[in-house]
Amino acid sequence: VQLQASGGGLVQTGGSLRLSCAVSGRTFSNYAIGWFRQTPGKEREFVASISRSSGTTIFADAVKGRFTIPRDNAENTVYLQMNNLKAEDTAVYYCAAGRYISRVERTYDYWGQGTLVTVSS
Repeated sequence: VQLQASGGGLVQTGGSLRLSCAVSGRTFSNYAIGWFRQTPGKEREFVASISRSSGTTIFADAVKGRFTIPRDNAENTVYLQMNNLKAEDTAVYYCAAGRYISRVERTYDYWGQGTLVTVSS
């Protein structure tokens, strides 16, 4: 399974950005997809995840109510829609594929490269 994250960039505080995670190589609908983020000197942290069927989503408390995680099985893509961005959302964002929806990094088997999001105040 290959994952390609894209859509990062520079945005002002309060703005919006949509990240994309394109998945190839295996049956996309067999995998839950998660987003994680990491800033320099810190461990990677969970952001959001969506189940294989799109029936369940979970979010970190820090982004709940501001981020959504739409999934398009026809396009083999999961998005991370980020609204009302804050300076503390600045990070490299990674998408990952696993068998089950989870907040735990080690439960994901495949990872994409990161995409940098910078929120300026």
